[in-house]
Amino acid sequence: MKLRVQNDRSDSRSALKLRDYRTAMQPDSSERGAHAGNGLSLTLQPEPLTRAPAAAAAGGPESSEVRVSMTGGPGESSGGASSRRSRIHSHSHSHSHGHNRVQHHSNSEPELDSPDSDLDSGEPSTSLSELRCLFRWLQKSLPFLIILCAKLVIQHALGLAVGVGLFTTFLYVNKNIQTQVFLQDRHSKLQCMWLLLFLSSSTLLLYYTFFTETLYHCLIFLSPTIEPLGFWEILWVVGITNFIIKFSFMGIKCLILLLPSCLVNYRTQGRWLMLTEELGQVHQATAPVPLWFRYLVTYQETDGATALTVGVLLALLYLILKLLGLYSQWTSLLKTVRMFLAGEHTGTAATRGQCSEAGDVCPICQGQYREPRTLLCQHIFCDECIALWFNREKSCPLCRTVITEKVYKWRDGATSPHLQIY
Repeated sequence: MKLRVQNDRSDSRSALKLRDYRTAMQPDSSERGAHAGNGLSLTLQPEPLTRAPAAAAAGGPESSEVRVSMTGGPGESSGGASSRRSRIHSHSHSHSHGHNRVQHHSNSEPELDSPDSDLDSGEPSTSLSELRCLFRWLQKSLPFLIILCAKLVIQHALGLAVGVGLFTTFLYVNKNIQTQVFLQDRHSKLQCMWLLLFLSSSTLLLYYTFFTETLYHCLIFLSPTIEPLGFWEILWVVGITNFIIKFSFMGIKCLILLLPSCLVNYRTQGRWLMLTEELGQVHQATAPVPLWFRYLVTYQETDGATALTVGVLLALLYLILKLLGLYSQWTSLLKTVRMFLAGEHTGTAATRGQCSEAGDVCPICQGQYREPRTLLCQHIFCDECIALWFNREKSCPLCRTVITEKVYKWRDGATSPHLQIY
């Protein structure tokens, strides 16, 4: 009995102490206002301890929560709040500064590799990089390109040798013919005969080498006996035919130079040379027509009626374009024929008084006048000298007054280097 009374007393004393502890820990109204102003509270909610059932039944009031409220005194409430705000602000400022520094560092790294940097740097860097890549590709592919070129040269050695020989022959003969025409009465008949023989032997040697292909048929608008007549074969035949036509008309020019001056003077000689060149260009333009027409029509013949129809349409389109080109050449040929028949008049015969006033010296040849001619600007020149001058120019050599409306080209014996392949 005494033991139960002692236990009840101890329980009541512990309950009383707990109520006093709660009362002491709870703030009063003023402190609550300060606490509300400061905005700081600390609540401790301890987890309930696991006790034995007997202990839990005996000490039930001890299982309630405990709140601890930390507040300052009235004097230090404002100072404490400001210090806490300063600490919070400094902490947030340092945190934001560190965050911005990390973000700036993370953003600066992609900017180094961003594609906009190439645009800001300009196009030359891009072009230089492309050229560098192209140079590296050529450097790596150079051995293969050399091997491929060597293979092509060996495979087409004969055709390349023929092309180089024809081109060098043309340059040599064309230059010498112009030199002989410039010399006029002083030109060498022997040199003209050598040029004619050289052209004839080169042509005969070429046709003899390719006798089985009957390349001479192209001169009279027939097809050679080359089977199959593909694209590269057409180009080769057209190129050879073009050079042979040039050689033929250059041989005619050599024959004109071999004529005596009593039959053909230098003015008439220039008109004959000009007419010969115009006729040669018309022949060069018309010779490839049958070859290309046959190629366009029959190349796809084996693929069916549709391909044949397309080939015929392409051939007709080619003929239309060729007729338009021939029309312009025909117009130039008609002007040359009219000029050949009517002649040209660059001035009138000069008197002895006019020649003496001019000093009896031709400004072009620096010699005495030979058949002096007075131009519209009253300047006097030798008839032969001024005729050679107007082969390339339209104005007076001294005052640049326009005397003729058109340059009378091809009177100097030149041949056009244009390769007519279509």
